[in-house]
Amino acid sequence: MRPLLFSLMPVLATAQPLSYPETRHDTVVDNYHGVTVVDPYRWLEDDNSAETQAWVKAQNEVTFAWLGDVPGRDTLRTRLEKLWNHERSGVPWEEGGKWFFTRNSGLQNQSVLHVADTPDGPSRVLLDPNTLSADGTTSLTVVAPSRDGRHLVYGLSKAGSDWQEFRVREIATGRDRGDVLNWIKFSGASWAPDGSGFYYSRYPQPSEGAALTEANKNQTVWFHRLGTAQSEDQQVYARPDQPDWGLHAQVTDDGAYLVFSVTQGTDPRKRVFYRSLTEADAPVVELLRDFDAAYVFIDNVGSLFYFRTDLDAPRYRVIAIDVTRPERAHWREIVPQSEDKLEGVSLVGDQLLCEYLKDARSEMRAHDLEGRLIRRVELPGLGTVAGFSGRRDEAETFYTFTSFTEPGSIYRYDVASGRSTPHWRPQVDFDPSAYEMRQVFVSSRDGTRVPLFMVHKKGLQLDGSNPCLLYGYGGFNISLTPAFSASRIAWLELGGVYAQACLRGGGEYGAEWHAAGTKLRKQNVFDDFIACAEWLQREKITSPAKLAIQGGSNGGLLVGACMTQRAELFGAALPAVGVMDMLRFHRFTIGWAWKSDYGSSEDQEEFKALLAYSPLHNLKPGVRYPATLVKTADHDDRVVPAHSFKFAARLQECQAKDGPPVLIRIETSAGHGAGTALAKVIEETADTWAFLTRVLGMPAPAADAR
Repeated sequence: MRPLLFSLMPVLATAQPLSYPETRHDTVVDNYHGVTVVDPYRWLEDDNSAETQAWVKAQNEVTFAWLGDVPGRDTLRTRLEKLWNHERSGVPWEEGGKWFFTRNSGLQNQSVLHVADTPDGPSRVLLDPNTLSADGTTSLTVVAPSRDGRHLVYGLSKAGSDWQEFRVREIATGRDRGDVLNWIKFSGASWAPDGSGFYYSRYPQPSEGAALTEANKNQTVWFHRLGTAQSEDQQVYARPDQPDWGLHAQVTDDGAYLVFSVTQGTDPRKRVFYRSLTEADAPVVELLRDFDAAYVFIDNVGSLFYFRTDLDAPRYRVIAIDVTRPERAHWREIVPQSEDKLEGVSLVGDQLLCEYLKDARSEMRAHDLEGRLIRRVELPGLGTVAGFSGRRDEAETFYTFTSFTEPGSIYRYDVASGRSTPHWRPQVDFDPSAYEMRQVFVSSRDGTRVPLFMVHKKGLQLDGSNPCLLYGYGGFNISLTPAFSASRIAWLELGGVYAQACLRGGGEYGAEWHAAGTKLRKQNVFDDFIACAEWLQREKITSPAKLAIQGGSNGGLLVGACMTQRAELFGAALPAVGVMDMLRFHRFTIGWAWKSDYGSSEDQEEFKALLAYSPLHNLKPGVRYPATLVKTADHDDRVVPAHSFKFAARLQECQAKDGPPVLIRIETSAGHGAGTALAKVIEETADTWAFLTRVLGMPAPAADAR
């Protein structure tokens, strides 16, 4: 009977059209360079209004009633809980003779910070964020122990907001001091060498009631001395003449310098300044001030600063600059550009440990400080590594290795010998041998070679009947690489295919690959994704009625743009926390910073390009759009929920009368994604997979979907 279920369920899912809440039309019209654009749902941008809150409540009532009626939804939630219910651990690191790591016993909403005397010895809980809120929505963000191992700066986020509150805890006693710092975003904490205090970045306090929407500009660097009020903090560096600059300070491992990384929005190109900490009242020196390339500070050996850069090397290289002879003529190339993208570099045990991406999979190579290759580091398999951090005088480091079917295992790496040994491995309730992974390369519209990963059960039948989830991002120089997800395992167990596309706009192949998917070339990203969808159907891995697309944030924009451009190509769409109004994104919180990738409606040519693909503005009445579950959260102050509100309202207005459901799910006490309570993650994932099983015509999951 299974083929019958697959053929009938899409009809059953759309046989009774939903009655959506009414959404008021307003008479708002904007003029962009002589072009008038209507914005009838502008009122939904006011997240504090009673009308918006009533709309959210009404939409959620419809959505959760529909999802709660899906057969097998509770079975999915139970299976997800079992998959998530395994111990997870973070990479250990040492500071002041103490070892720190995070651990989650399984179903804890937030991971817990532990401290130990050795990386292998017994540990004690230093900070448990689960005790800080009844619903588990307060998360730990920054964790920065002082160099003497006496104090810990930690950051807290409430309900998923990007805003952080910094506090200080005594490591020996576990007691908090009185230090409390606020209005901090996109900042770490870096201790002074003597442990007297720490450097951090903050923004001006926002207007009353506008903390989740007001634009964030004029970031400044401050020094907080332990035991004093934040009002007494010393401003270290500010640039009121450059309100768009992001300022981030880091004390070098030798304690000799304070290094400033200066950003402008999300553009990878940076400036780098520094100040001597060994000279009284030393000035800030503008070492790299041309904003001509990406410069990522690695470490220093005395006055010699090492950087990873894409200057004259789109796939990145390592250079060294002596700050006593800073002229470009004296710069030295240490590790030249290779055929693969240099993703990251750390300096441990007097070796440069270099992570490369070879077709979006990790490779590790060790070089000496003159750039000579010592070895290619043997990894546990084809996947993704993270870690390899440490200091010049340390003989070992730790890293994680993960793939689509390999949970995040931790390995100990001996720098001198290059030998990896297992340190910790999670035990997850699934059989990886039942699945296979492969990578193919798809030709995009203009002939560009686009990597596509696929994971599925062994023995896949190529008859076009397989439900398939195609995931993408394609922006901001971010690389998509193989990684384990308990949530996706549940999808694979349902018989679904998971496909992950590495699109232009990302960072998989370096600066040129990123630039090819930005501003006036953003359409390349959507063309790449559409080409992958067409390939999956041409190869009979799936078919339009069985293909779902998924993405979050910039990936939500991707899904929104592709479903409006090629509605007939997809059976379902899952845009999460997406940037949907491409004409107004720069007006909220940190949205202005995305102009480096998107451009801006303030520029006439960029406006034309934005209007051509903006998901909100390209929905057309009467079109049969795929079944859609829009997802957002009430405390998302990265991509404000108004993007999703307006898109969902317009989509419900435009959907063909006999079209499948288009719903919006609005999470409460959650933000852009990071730090979301695990209980909420499980509920949201159960809803997502339940939605797909119904709209793609999949059999209801049995008690044991495996």
